Amino acid sequence: MMQSMNLKRLLLMCLLLLSTQGMIVQSINAEILLYPFNDPAKEARFNVLIQELRCPKCQNNNLADSNAGLAVDLKNIIYEKINAGESDEQIVTFLRDRYGDFISYRPPLKPSTWVIWFGPFILLLLGGYFIIRFINNREASTNKENHAVLSNHSADLLNQWKQDSKNRDDA
Repeated sequence: MMQSMNLKRLLLMCLLLLSTQGMIVQSINAEILLYPFNDPAKEARFNVLIQELRCPKCQNNNLADSNAGLAVDLKNIIYEKINAGESDEQIVTFLRDRYGDFISYRPPLKPSTWVIWFGPFILLLLGGYFIIRFINNREASTNKENHAVLSNHSADLLNQWKQDSKNRDDA
């Protein structure tokens, strides 16, 4: 029994060791992409663009921070277009036409992006409205309960006063 437990532990440790080695090898094999430019101005434009454009696959990363295949492809496209002499506006327009306004961290203000621009404010206002409404309803129900208790207490006192008055009149 004890031997089988030790054997299971040994097997588990071997499996863990093998699985972590796979992760280490995978991280060592990560590719470092270099984009050589002859002009520092073009390199600066490239770096600004990959910082400002979102990876469509990763969604919360910009192209500079993403190593997804799609992000690598987009960086290559941007690199080629900058070297071909296209302007930043032309490159961004090309990518927006292909991937939609979502690719930009600063989408244009138009009806299709109103949700992105105004959605958080609308949700905040709705949340505030419902919180205030909840608090007012809670206070109103507490006041009604207190009023009902006071009304019953007042009625009891009135009845007691009438009884006392009647008793005095009878005496």
